[in-house]
This record gives sequence, structure tokens and C-alpha cells, in this order.
Amino acid sequence: MQIEPTADALLFLSLISGRNPELLIGQHVVAAPIIRNTKLEVIPTGYMLVNSGRITSAAYISNTMPIPDDKYSLAAATAMAGEMLGLQALYMDAGSGAEKEISAKMIATVRKAIQIPLIVGGGINTSQKALRALEAGADMVVIGNALEKDPELLIGIADKVYEWNQG
Repeated sequence: MQIEPTADALLFLSLISGRNPELLIGQHVVAAPIIRNTKLEVIPTGYMLVNSGRITSAAYISNTMPIPDDKYSLAAATAMAGEMLGLQALYMDAGSGAEKEISAKMIATVRKAIQIPLIVGGGINTSQKALRALEAGADMVVIGNALEKDPELLIGIADKVYEWNQG
């Protein structure tokens, strides 16, 4: 119920890597009438939780097991299934406060398997990690906890992304 009606759009997340029916469709049924009454663009998005070395808040709250960080073909197949179900974007996340970011190999494997936009987050706490995710195939990166600790990090990441786009 954390919907801001003046936002530009809403990623309507479905936890496709989990087996918790409440996060596959249950909570969506509750939220749909509320969202429909806004003018928000709704982007159906598959949310894939990837192991980050420890149990994150996302894993705990969702009561789901993350995809093992060395199961590249499982992640790719999950992403493909989401795309085939009509999802318009995919968000791979190591979770809030992740111990480590999603590997470049995992990102690259999933990127090769899908044609929809790929968002990557969790454990990205340096400009170098953000750049590695983009170079591996992420279309967007999400920076969370690291910005709470160091708001100046956003400038460093923006500079690195700008340089990369110019190259």
C-alpha cells in the first residue's frame, strides 16, 4: 500500500523466483483496484531474488529462497518464463543490505536469455560495482542502502555511468 499516485510509473512486481503465492498474485489482487484509480503507468515486472551470501530482508519478508548465485541456467530460465508470461521488465535483486552484488556472469547469462529491460540491484555500493553490472548487461541499476549511508555515492556513480555512455 505504498503507492505514490504522483509518480511517473509503477513497477508492478511479481516474485517469479519464489514460491510464495501471496507475492506471485495474492497481493496484486489487493493492490489492483487501488492502482487502477491512479493515473500511474503500470509496468508488469518479474522480481527475481538472487542469493547474496546471507539472508536479506527481501528473502525474510517474502519467505522465499533466493536463486543460488551459481545457478546461472536456472536464473536464465526463470527470466525467460517471466518474459514469456508477458512481463515487460525483469528486476534481479540481491536484496536490501546484500553482502555481495549479483555477479557479472549471472547478469550476462540472464541478459542473453531475454529481450526485455533488465534492472539489477542489491549490494551495489560503489561506482565500480554499478559499472560492472551495466557492462554485464543491466539496463538499469538500483542503489539503495549504500545511498542512505553515503549520499555522495550517487555523484560518483552518475559520473561513472556518464563516462561509460560516452565511451
